[in-house]
Amino acid sequence: MLIDGTSYLIKPKQRHDTQNQTQNQTSMKKYLMIFLVLFLGTELTYGQLTLGIKAGYTASKLSSDLDTIKSTLNSGFHIGAFARIGKRIYVQPEFYYNLSGATFKISNKWEQKVKVGSLDIPVLLGIKVIDTKLVNWRIMAGPEISFVVNKKVKNVSLTGPITTDNVNKVNWYLQAGTGVDVLFLTLDIRYQLGLNNFINDVKTQAGSTTTKYPLNSKSSMWVVSLGWKIM
Repeated sequence: MLIDGTSYLIKPKQRHDTQNQTQNQTSMKKYLMIFLVLFLGTELTYGQLTLGIKAGYTASKLSSDLDTIKSTLNSGFHIGAFARIGKRIYVQPEFYYNLSGATFKISNKWEQKVKVGSLDIPVLLGIKVIDTKLVNWRIMAGPEISFVVNKKVKNVSLTGPITTDNVNKVNWYLQAGTGVDVLFLTLDIRYQLGLNNFINDVKTQAGSTTTKYPLNSKSSMWVVSLGWKIM
């Protein structure tokens, strides 16, 4: 009866968590739709289109709610394409493959490396603070949706609690930064903050003993990219 009772109490919480996650994803979709409307409005109003390719460096970190678990930065890269529509005020959608991750560890217990490959789609609203024929300086911000396409969890020492099943497949970010264009070259530096849990609570089972780790881990990263305008 005790087991049945416990199971009965857990299920409503799971349904509640699922409903909250669904509502959050719906809200994020609404924000993305707003930016898409701005995208189309800017294209129709100004009609100036720039296309380009980009690649660069990412420094990512996964946070943890537990003081006993330490997380370190992980170096990665990204490569993809971008479009820029507008003149002084513009909308910039992008599409690129991003390799990121982090290392979690508890001293003298376990250490795990989490590596994730994702398809990232930011839609940024920007303004050119300085705009000349030779050079311009830009600032931009906007939402990003990220689809995880491959993931790997490696045990460095002992076996940790995190598995690939704990990594969310769809994640939302807020991205902001600045950039400079010199002729056909672009240089952007941005920071992106995770809006949802990248890794939820995890647990380990040793016999009849269950150890829970409420990670509530969110992803954040610095993104530095060099681009080439091809149109």
